Amino acid sequence: MTPPPPAPSRRGVLAGAASLAGAGVLPAAAVPPARAASRDRTARPVVFRDVRPFGAKRPVDLTVVGGLISDRAAPAGAQVIDGGGRIALPTLVDAHIHPDKTTWGGSWESRRPADTIEEFAAQDVELFRRQDRSVAERAYGLMAHAVTRGTRAMRAHADVAPAYGLACAEGLAQARERLRHALDVQIVAFPQHGVIRTPGTAELLKQAARSGTVDFLGGIDPIGFDQALDEQLDLLFGLADRYGVGLDIHLHDRGEKGRTALRGIIDRTRTLSLHGKVTVSHVFCLPELSDADLARTAADLADLDIALTTVAPSRSLVLPVAELTEHGVRVGLGSDGVRDAWSPFGNADMLHRAHLLGWVRDDRLDAELTGCFETGSHGGADVMGLPRADLSPGSPADFLLVRGECVPQIVVDLPARDVVVHRGRVVARDGALV
Repeated sequence: MTPPPPAPSRRGVLAGAASLAGAGVLPAAAVPPARAASRDRTARPVVFRDVRPFGAKRPVDLTVVGGLISDRAAPAGAQVIDGGGRIALPTLVDAHIHPDKTTWGGSWESRRPADTIEEFAAQDVELFRRQDRSVAERAYGLMAHAVTRGTRAMRAHADVAPAYGLACAEGLAQARERLRHALDVQIVAFPQHGVIRTPGTAELLKQAARSGTVDFLGGIDPIGFDQALDEQLDLLFGLADRYGVGLDIHLHDRGEKGRTALRGIIDRTRTLSLHGKVTVSHVFCLPELSDADLARTAADLADLDIALTTVAPSRSLVLPVAELTEHGVRVGLGSDGVRDAWSPFGNADMLHRAHLLGWVRDDRLDAELTGCFETGSHGGADVMGLPRADLSPGSPADFLLVRGECVPQIVVDLPARDVVVHRGRVVARDGALV
């Protein structure tokens, strides 16, 4: 989790911003795949009639067979769904979200002042203890809402600490199972209270890694918060290497602390050959780098296939996505916290998050706005190791139907998600699960 930043400025234009169309790399095979139900190859074929992929002027029919886009003629007996001339776009991926903390769907919670991670984490515990709904119920409500807004997959962080045990991870696993027909989910065991500074956390991370419940282990600011760079990273990388899980490490530290921690992550990824299995979230030290230092760091990240995620918190802290993807670094976009002890804001709507990405960068050009959407769709898919849902033959039939003119206009205007399709099946319509 990230302490809420100051309100973003609208002044200036992001230097070097460019369209992300065609940028990035294919998902790495080493990335643990999102948990998903097997595709139903025997399901009835579906034809989505009269749709406009990516805002094309001329409508077409999209044929789905076995959960994949097909370039063949619609087979006899196929179900037909009228798209009504709507635009078809890939559904989006929330590459960084904390559903276990949310109060979504519950009564309003008034928040007290807090500035440090330690203060926010203490309020997390208080909020957790006074909830009358389980983690599984609260998380399910938020994750189901995300589906109705066009999210196909998410990487969900679950707090693991002595205050909770593994209850948050287990609650997310229950919500994941309830939504397995509509949402692909990876779970991260996240040590919000620190790995080393909070006794008992290291053993819980080990239990989580052995349990099979989680796909990743998390970390948090090895220097600035945990104050144990080598001890934290050696422990996390040792567990990842031993149990075959991935790593997704929160790195808020800026300046020399952030750069030193990032170098420690890079070096250990290389030493243990964990190529494609490591993600660093937030990475506030990167936007501070000179062009030359950024290029050198990006080259290392790309060489080791270390992925990054941003939640577009502000102009000064958002990752330089275009520059990183030009070097072959996988970069995804996420919601972070949603209506929790940290902040009353957030809505788990990844189209809105793509809108915010353009807002904080002051994007104006069509290519820049289209790039915001692609970071939220293809970028997140790359981070999670999923095939891109680009509506091409053989790609996953994961898409949404909206009324609009073109992709940039949709990113700005945020139209209703009329229909959401996952693996070729309609899973949400008019804002409600089907």
